[in-house]
Amino acid sequence: MRLSAQQEALERYLTTGDTVIPPELLEQIQGSNTLPAADGLMIYQNAYRVRLLSVMREDFPALHRWMGDESFAQLAMAYISTWPSRNFSLRWLGEKLPEFIRGYIAEPQRSPMIELATLEWAFTLAFDAPDAVPLSLGVMSRFSADDWVNLRVYLTPSVRWLQLQYNTVGMWVAAKAEADIPAVVTLSAPLDCLVWRHELVCQYRTLEPDEASALRLLSDGGSFASMCENLVGQHGEQAPLRAATWLKQWVGEGLLQRR
Repeated sequence: MRLSAQQEALERYLTTGDTVIPPELLEQIQGSNTLPAADGLMIYQNAYRVRLLSVMREDFPALHRWMGDESFAQLAMAYISTWPSRNFSLRWLGEKLPEFIRGYIAEPQRSPMIELATLEWAFTLAFDAPDAVPLSLGVMSRFSADDWVNLRVYLTPSVRWLQLQYNTVGMWVAAKAEADIPAVVTLSAPLDCLVWRHELVCQYRTLEPDEASALRLLSDGGSFASMCENLVGQHGEQAPLRAATWLKQWVGEGLLQRR
């Protein structure tokens, strides 16, 4: 048996979780008097899958706490068998979990679970996103009149923008605090939530609808002037002040880059 074929057989045995060891693989492994080859392979397979389960618990702690040890382990093992790790780094192991839940869990649990898993994965993506130099208040303090007229911005690479249908943020906060997870509640309207990394720390916060609309307009290429005009209908003469207050907050939070 060629080495490459032996490696492929071992990989299939480890990643599928099959309890039956391929005979051609077993023939190539030399055991000992104290540890037969079959026992050694089963121990190795179990250790490999336990390590993957540990990573899933670390990446999805709120989902784990909500489901409990047994149910989460069942979900994670089924997921790992369906989506075995294909990357040298375990950082990508949980990437497809929300997609897997869609076909594995039935409603009414499915949608809230997908949303919670998506929120947790957003923190992983934000933490590992490329570095960027955000627009700073110091730079803005030196803006000329033309700079303000021509200002165009976009969101920094770490920003993940989610629209939540459930009280997912409250569930996540409770899990982080190791408190009782609240019952799932469907929100009366979708809730915008940002997850991003600023100064090596992951942040999150929710947005009121008018702030979300203003930030989306600005980050999609709209000018500061157009954002002010868009706010006139809701805030009247206070629109420029409201726009400037939000812009200062967004810049202070490290959300924006200058185009």
